[in-house]
Amino acid sequence: MNATTQNELHHLSNTHLDALEEETIFILREVAAAFERPTLLFSGGKDSLVMLKCAEKAFGAGRIPYPLLMIDTGHNFKEVTDFRDSRAKELGAELIVRSVEDSMKKGTVRLAHPGESRNVHQSVTLLEAIEEFRFDALIGGARRDEEKARAKERIFSHRDSFGQWQPKAQRPELWTLFNHKLQPGEHFRVFPISNWTELDVWQYIAREKIALPSIYYTHKREVVDRRGLLVPVTELTPPKDGETVEIRDVRFRTVGDITCTCPVESDAATPEQIVIETLAADVSERGATRMDDKTSEASMEKRKKDGYF
Repeated sequence: MNATTQNELHHLSNTHLDALEEETIFILREVAAAFERPTLLFSGGKDSLVMLKCAEKAFGAGRIPYPLLMIDTGHNFKEVTDFRDSRAKELGAELIVRSVEDSMKKGTVRLAHPGESRNVHQSVTLLEAIEEFRFDALIGGARRDEEKARAKERIFSHRDSFGQWQPKAQRPELWTLFNHKLQPGEHFRVFPISNWTELDVWQYIAREKIALPSIYYTHKREVVDRRGLLVPVTELTPPKDGETVEIRDVRFRTVGDITCTCPVESDAATPEQIVIETLAADVSERGATRMDDKTSEASMEKRKKDGYF
């Protein structure tokens, strides 16, 4: 880390992280107390790893009172799924994985063509997992700063018996008083780090020394520049005719399905260096890295109503 980075970090306060952590721990405990069959959505990404760290503090290592759930498209980065498995094993936590490929075999998911992204179809597999295990609360790592559809979410987001988000069904949350009441078949999506920002997450990762999958830090990767995004060159995302493949120093700000997640150019190799980069960023992490969110202004809103997020 150079002298400029050290000087900027010296003047950057992180005392607010204590209040954010306290709020997250309170919500995680509230879910454990109020619901019969909660689960924590765990992808192995940075936000879910931050929640997992807070869950450790809330309940103690090896004592997290709900299972971890991952909806796998089958097209996730191997570095992330390997890290997910090792972290769950290290904690002694129950890890449930349900795959979009299983839904495809059952016929509940049908792709328009073999190359179609499976990311949007996670909704079906997620709703099937909710029905299978009768989950009544799903704890997710969404934050309000990520995307405008997420910005208006409640911390306890009510979902109807079809798993859909209905604006008129959302309850007020005054003075952190949450209405947990459910009708049969309904459930909540709970977002304990709603009030965190990307900068908060990286400051917390740096402070708590949270291990992350390697692709969050700078590495060399073949990419093509497509519509202003650096698309990784893989078997699932090959270059198109006329595109030039380049090897660049990149990192991932957010991690999802290979078919819709792009890295950004970066030489940041530590959380502290990423904190400095994030301070200068003028585009949200999803806006800078997600192809699926660029298909329409209402992409996330539609997926929310379909049962995703």
